[in-house]
Parts: sequence; structure tokens; C-alpha cells
Amino acid sequence: MSASTVADIARPAAGIPGDGQRGQRPRKPLRVARAVVWAVVTLVVVAAFWGVDISWDALWQLPQKLAHYLGLMFLPPAWEKLPDALSATMLSVAMAWFGTVIGVIVSFPLSLLATRGLTPAVVRWPLRAVFAVLRAVPEVVIAVLMLSVTGLTAYTGALAIAIGSIGTLGKWGYESFESVDRGAIEAATASGGSRVQIMRWGVWPNAKPDVLAFWLYRFEINVRASAILGLIGAGGIGKMLVDNIQFRVWDVVGMLMIVVIVVTMIIDQLSGLVRHRIISGHWELPVVTAVRRRSARRARAESTELKATE
Repeated sequence: MSASTVADIARPAAGIPGDGQRGQRPRKPLRVARAVVWAVVTLVVVAAFWGVDISWDALWQLPQKLAHYLGLMFLPPAWEKLPDALSATMLSVAMAWFGTVIGVIVSFPLSLLATRGLTPAVVRWPLRAVFAVLRAVPEVVIAVLMLSVTGLTAYTGALAIAIGSIGTLGKWGYESFESVDRGAIEAATASGGSRVQIMRWGVWPNAKPDVLAFWLYRFEINVRASAILGLIGAGGIGKMLVDNIQFRVWDVVGMLMIVVIVVTMIIDQLSGLVRHRIISGHWELPVVTAVRRRSARRARAESTELKATE
């Protein structure tokens, strides 16, 4: 058999789609679809730039103006106002803590009632709808709606944070309860436990780390929200910040920004550390663990001495 005959046999017949042709057929539609997607994304970006009416001159001058105001704010900051700033910061943290605690107290039983497998749908779905509505409304809008009832006070901001927390914590709660291993629930059910006992011994012990971590994370969010609510007059560091911005006292504004950043970072780090210990199963703080271990060693030593004397 000649080399040309072997080449003719190896060459695919004309008109019969080979493996290479079958692999190449989808490439053209794929390229077209990709081009269409990029064209749509480009049009959306252009429409967004057009819709916000960007001033290119102002954008070009932004670095120079930003450097000017940063110099006014931080060269140097007004540290003599630091005691007032710390007092306002504590008020913001108190607002966040109050809102988180109220949100936990209200959302916890409601999230149990909204859990699939624990309650019927006629109870579950209305509660989930309430959680969805509360999550859809920002805390600032809630505070504005409550101004006519409670007035322009820190209490208004705290209640707005609490209402917003109920929606978020309620959703996180029933999702955590539904992710629990069904074996624990089935074991509690098979032993003849009531619904309360099933929740107490089958659901809560397994979902506890995640739920507690969510509570702490929501507190972090509420600390930032309390500063924002202060911008509408709800008190705290936000109100002090907006007052000094309106009067253009930039050195005080710079000092307040430093305080907000530092306090937020400290709270984030502490909350993150506690959440990590909760999720990893190490519930106790290091000091408590050290005291407990010392007590255990002392008890073992006393037991050893007692056995030796006997």
C-alpha cells in the first residue's frame, strides 16, 4: 500500500462531519453570545455614566480638592474635642447594643416559629413575609417614619436599629434552624418530645454557634448604622459629625473620622475574635478557661492527697 493511499484513508471523507468539525461547531454561537453579553454590559455602563450626569471637569479636579480638604481635616485634627467625641461614640454604641438586644429578643422566638418542620405553613409564611418587609426598608427610612412619634432623639435611632435587626436576625435564625441535622430532630421526636422540647434539645444545641455568631455580626452592622442615623439627628457620633460639617469645622471633622474608624475597627476585631471562638467551639474566654483549668488541677491535687492519706 502506497503512502498516498494511506493518506487518503486517514483523511476524513468530504461532507462527513469529523470529530474536529463537531468540536468546532459550537464555537461560533458561543463567540456570538459572548459578544452580545459584552455589548449589553457596555451599554449598561454607558447608560449608568450618562444617567448620573458625571462632570468630567469636577472629576479631574477631585484629587486636588480632596487633598485640600484632607489637609484641613487632619493637619492637625482638633484633639481638644476628643472627650466630646468619645461621649458621642459611646451613645452610638449604646444605640447599636440596644437595637441588637431588642432585635434578638423579638426575632428569636419568631424565627423558631418560621422554621420549616416545626410549625405549619399558615404560621411560617406570614412571619417570613414580615421578615422580608422589615429587611427591605433601610433603618434611615424607619427612623424618618418614626420621627413624628418619638421625636428626634437617640431613642428613635435605637428603635429603628431594633426593627431593622428583627428582619435580618429572623431570616438568619430560621435558615440556621433549618440547616440543623435532621437526625437530632428525629431522635427528639421519636422519644415523644413536644415541640418545645424538640426546639430545646434537637434544634437549638446544633444551631447555637451559628445563631450567636449572626447576633454578633449584626451588632457590628448596627454600630455603623447608628453612626449613619446620627446624620439625620438621631444623636451619637453621627450628629456631631454632621453638625461640624455644616459649620465647616474641618479639624473637628477629621478628629471625628479618626475616632469612628478606630472604634469601628476595635469592635470588628473583638467581635470577630468572639465569633471565631464560638464557631470553633471554644465558648469560654481565655481568662475563664485559665481559671477553670486551675480549679480542675487543684481539685485533682486535693483528690490525690486524700487518696495518699487513706
